[in-house]
Amino acid sequence: MSVRARRQLRLPANHRSPAAARAVVREVLAEVGLTDLLDEALLLTTELATNGVVHAGTDIDVNVVADDSGVTVTVTDYRSGPIEPTTLAPPDEMAEHGRGLLLVDQFASSWGTSHDASGKGVWFRLDSPSKPGKRVERRAEESLAVASADVSPEDVEATARAAERVSWLIHVNDELRQKLTLTQLLSEMLLRLCEVVGAAGGVVWFDNGDGEGPVALARQGGDNRGVPPVKVPLPLSLPYSGELEVFPDRPAPPYWMSLAALSADRMGLAIETDRIAHTDRRRRNWLTFLAEAGELLAQSLDVDLTLVLIPQIMVPRLGRWCAVHVVNERDELKLAAVLHTDESALPRLKQLLGGAGAARLAEARASGGVVALQPPLEGVVVPLAARGNVLGTLTVGRPLDRTHTPDDLTILQDAARRAALAIDNARIHSDRQQIAQAFQRALLPSALPKVGGVGFAAEYEPASMGTDVGGDFYDVIELTDDRFSIAIGDVCGKGAQAAAVTGLVRDVLRVMARDERPLPRTLELLNHTLLEQSDEGRYATLATAMVEPDGEDLAVTLHLSGHERPLLLHSDGRCEYVGSLGTAVGLLPSLAVNPARFSLRPGDALVFYTDGVTERRHGNQLFGHSGICRSLRALGGYPAKVIAAKLRTEVLNFSDEDPRDDIAILVVANETE
Repeated sequence: MSVRARRQLRLPANHRSPAAARAVVREVLAEVGLTDLLDEALLLTTELATNGVVHAGTDIDVNVVADDSGVTVTVTDYRSGPIEPTTLAPPDEMAEHGRGLLLVDQFASSWGTSHDASGKGVWFRLDSPSKPGKRVERRAEESLAVASADVSPEDVEATARAAERVSWLIHVNDELRQKLTLTQLLSEMLLRLCEVVGAAGGVVWFDNGDGEGPVALARQGGDNRGVPPVKVPLPLSLPYSGELEVFPDRPAPPYWMSLAALSADRMGLAIETDRIAHTDRRRRNWLTFLAEAGELLAQSLDVDLTLVLIPQIMVPRLGRWCAVHVVNERDELKLAAVLHTDESALPRLKQLLGGAGAARLAEARASGGVVALQPPLEGVVVPLAARGNVLGTLTVGRPLDRTHTPDDLTILQDAARRAALAIDNARIHSDRQQIAQAFQRALLPSALPKVGGVGFAAEYEPASMGTDVGGDFYDVIELTDDRFSIAIGDVCGKGAQAAAVTGLVRDVLRVMARDERPLPRTLELLNHTLLEQSDEGRYATLATAMVEPDGEDLAVTLHLSGHERPLLLHSDGRCEYVGSLGTAVGLLPSLAVNPARFSLRPGDALVFYTDGVTERRHGNQLFGHSGICRSLRALGGYPAKVIAAKLRTEVLNFSDEDPRDDIAILVVANETE
């Protein structure tokens, strides 16, 4: 089992004998059985204790800790700062002290110093001889011979004091460094330099190269105008520069320059470290800004919304105001969005942009580079270019407290590229959306027939899923003798291919209806036509009907080809689903057609719809067939337009989400008075 012993002793300032300290060391080493280390431990303890009492003039703490691996002795005094040479008593040549840290360095396995707010200490460790590799074996007699032959006690003590002073001068521990700002850290370094060399004061000057001249980052004490100051440049990278200026109260000895240069090196390192950390934080903030701006702009596919977002992103981060100009149809720059931190300044800003700034905007558009604006605008113009085309210009006014830096211009150019790409994407999306809407309108009838006694109404709500053309359609064809061919359907899929199949189905039904072909034969020919198409898996569900007058009633012959059954809404509000299900067209070689015949009495209405109505979802709940009855039960006897509009409103209000599927509604009503 390991044996451990520890003792602590305080030597008063008026007690100059280290005998008590030696007694403690002897007691501890005897307790743990390390008598082999006794001579060296007593020698070093005597030196440190004597030096502390003589030089510090304060109480001395001697702390001895030993175990079977070795002994550690720490001698601590309570005088802060360096020891001034003028306060030191000359050492007694016959005393046991005076050899200082040179002996410690020669004999100790390891040694060092410690500093805190109350004082400073020196510690040494002697490893046990039974622990090879931890202690470099030295002979005390050889070391003392060398020390006494080559170095006087006064020189050894002076060397120790100098080493201690230099260590305190340049060493600021990490814990303290992390708590201090750059100015506080430089002030601490300057204070230590002034105390070590005995200067009246000093200043740390710094110039960041902005033309404003140097500023004082730290200042201590006053200056002695009668004695030339010691000036040392700070080692800083361009465009930064700086200087350490120390004011002596008497002509400075040569070693002042060396110590000042050492402090200047440490100060320059602190400034460069702070600059690098600041630059790193700034760049990370800019990268975050650009990423968030790009993500925000990418989420908008509306041109107008994108143009409004751009100034809001730029102001006030990159300037006091921002304006976006776009190229119009006449190849002219037109103001699309503008923002200012002071709203009252907007009228004047718009006037300047249209007057003195117009030429500079055109110059930036033509040059493709950054163009500076002179007062009263004061800012920069960056072209908005995407995919090889210049879409307009981005103009940003200077920040409130500075001009745009090179880093600002780099960020502006990057942000302008992201903004231009977002504008171009929004325009492409808008163009495709307009094409899709035009294509969709072409698949629907431009107007429904208007015939006395028979009411037709339709509602169509495309799915909000971008630029794809839906597969839902409806059609009403007026034939001779007040007869009507009605169709509503849903083609499998979306996009151009589904739209092509929709157009094919609609055209075949129209041609066959005008050719007076019976509906069963029409559906059979359509089924063969779809099966002959090279694009497999394209089929359609259809609800087709022939409506013709029968006295005051309307006779309906209904064929369902895989489609939802329509709702028969009676004039008294009763709901009834009618029709017999058949096979979807384009799915199987043989087609099952099950015609259903019934009449629409005055006030009755037949409501057709696609699956976008029944499958409208709110959470886990569907609108369903029950939702149709619930919405229309109170509308028995109402005109077809009212019924169609009411059903559309109820379906859309069922959920807060945009429709995921096309919604098509077609109503035929017997409106005979």
